[in-house]
Amino acid sequence: MAKLIEITGKALSGEWGVDDVDGMGVPVLRTTNFTNVGVINYDNVVTRIITKKDIEEKYLKQGDIIIEKSGGSDKQPVGRVVFFEGTEHQYLFNNFTGLLRIREKEKWEPKYVFYSLYANYKNGGTKVFENKTTGLHNLKTDDYVSRFEVKDRTIEEQKSICEKLGMICEIIKLQEEQLINLDNLIKSRFVEMFGDMLLNTMGWDESSLESIAEIVSGITKGRKAKNINLREVPYMAVSNVKDGYIDWTTIKTIMATDQEIEQYRLMPNDILMTEGGDPDKLGRGAIIKEPMENSIHQNHIFRVRLNGELILPMFFEEYLQHQKAKRYFLRCAKQTTGIASINMKQLRALPVLIPPLQLQNQFADFVTQTTKLKLAG
Repeated sequence: MAKLIEITGKALSGEWGVDDVDGMGVPVLRTTNFTNVGVINYDNVVTRIITKKDIEEKYLKQGDIIIEKSGGSDKQPVGRVVFFEGTEHQYLFNNFTGLLRIREKEKWEPKYVFYSLYANYKNGGTKVFENKTTGLHNLKTDDYVSRFEVKDRTIEEQKSICEKLGMICEIIKLQEEQLINLDNLIKSRFVEMFGDMLLNTMGWDESSLESIAEIVSGITKGRKAKNINLREVPYMAVSNVKDGYIDWTTIKTIMATDQEIEQYRLMPNDILMTEGGDPDKLGRGAIIKEPMENSIHQNHIFRVRLNGELILPMFFEEYLQHQKAKRYFLRCAKQTTGIASINMKQLRALPVLIPPLQLQNQFADFVTQTTKLKLAG
């Protein structure tokens, strides 16, 4: 095994310039340009007018690895890596990232090292610490670089491994593009069947959410339970509820009384909605189709149990992702330090368009068939 000392960590102290209002400056890659699959997303790349001299070595070169060394919170990963294959001497990178550049390219294939780092991140091997003052999560880049080990192989073996992994990554990329296309197909079908939700172009009836659903907040963590007869049960946290799907990656447990379990127990086809988060994701919700036995939900999540004779979960889940619902939540939300939140009263008043149940069933059938295609892929 070889130490990662073969790579030089170049943590940066800033972007060496001023804001660029004309778009004529140097493009700077940030953590927002990282993806979880190791490639760079060049959308929304900012540019800077560079005022500092002698930064030639700071420009990205072919085969450079950029590592995310600072993040906003638990929701934003730290330790992600992306591989740079763009135009040399054109891009810089900001102070929330670090540059890892291979010293001995005759000994180390850069992409082989990248795959090693990527696998370590995916396996949870990247250790971070939280700055108690700022709340930022940080990676001690120098320590990480000096301690991480890359398996020693010949350069020919490294290149062979990279070729095979590259083929696998390309297949994964194509599958992800197919999933995105199928998701877009569902959204297009929704608009085709029900029209523009914001303008209500088809003139559907409208009701408040509280008139068509039972809405319940969840159990509070850290409460003092008087009953000593507690049971450990799984509970759904904010991190489990995404925009249109449930993330089952990590399921936590909590001690609860029989009464609490009965009160907060999740049932098939309940909708889970978050009370807060980033403004663009406010009010996100998803169907929990097959909840775990005796699973409940925390107090930062609302459980919405719909009246199935009026509105279907699949219709409502998609409805939440369209502008009528999103703009409503943005208008009434309370915002502090970049985090927005809604309360029970506001959620109950959410205006919901209600097309005929027969039409909702047709849409639900379409979603079911499309989801089968996603799983088959």
